[in-house]
Amino acid sequence: MSEYVIDTPPLVALPIAGMDALFPVRRVYCIGRNYAAHAIEMGHNPDREPPFFFQKNPNNLDPSGEFPYPPHTSDVHHEAEVAVMLKSGGTNIPIDEAESHIYGYALSLDMTRRDLQGEQKKMGRPWEIGKAFERSAPVGPIHRIEETGPLNEGALRLTVNGETRQEGDLNQMIWKVAEMISYLSEYFELAPGDVILSGTPSGVAAVERGDVMEISVEGLGSMSVKVV
Repeated sequence: MSEYVIDTPPLVALPIAGMDALFPVRRVYCIGRNYAAHAIEMGHNPDREPPFFFQKNPNNLDPSGEFPYPPHTSDVHHEAEVAVMLKSGGTNIPIDEAESHIYGYALSLDMTRRDLQGEQKKMGRPWEIGKAFERSAPVGPIHRIEETGPLNEGALRLTVNGETRQEGDLNQMIWKVAEMISYLSEYFELAPGDVILSGTPSGVAAVERGDVMEISVEGLGSMSVKVV
């Protein structure tokens, strides 16, 4: 049996609603500009061009209910999303089979150092410094697809200190969840434990320390996250 020269990193695992068992996370894929109105507000054409993805790290997912304001930024934005958890995977998954690979869904936030992301865009560099920082993806308990059914529609809303910032519907996604899974599987071998953040509607804006964000989606309840 092999020994390791350093302590092994802890496994990232997320809570499941109504269960003591946990969901282990392998990879986190995030789709960019998947709602037309958000694409427009970010200065892009919302036409149905091929989707693009970036990755966060598994340990960016954080179910604690707190979001520590990160360093080296003065412009951190909320992006309310639904996370999709996979129970199985593969390559070249047909669209009509994609939903059979879903374990469940969770409320999530893709917190973004917008100023740093903007600097990277101008230089043609990857976005990780603006996206994949510590605890940048607050996430709620996972709801199993057997309980929710496939989530292809449903109101999504985010408030900050009780004021509505983001409103949309899952049916407004340019690329639906099944299409995302199928497309990703053409370029990556998907596997159990993979997580997909499915994009955000318009209304993204900055938060400050002390703000309380609340996200809600039909079928998934609500989640409150405090900026600390």
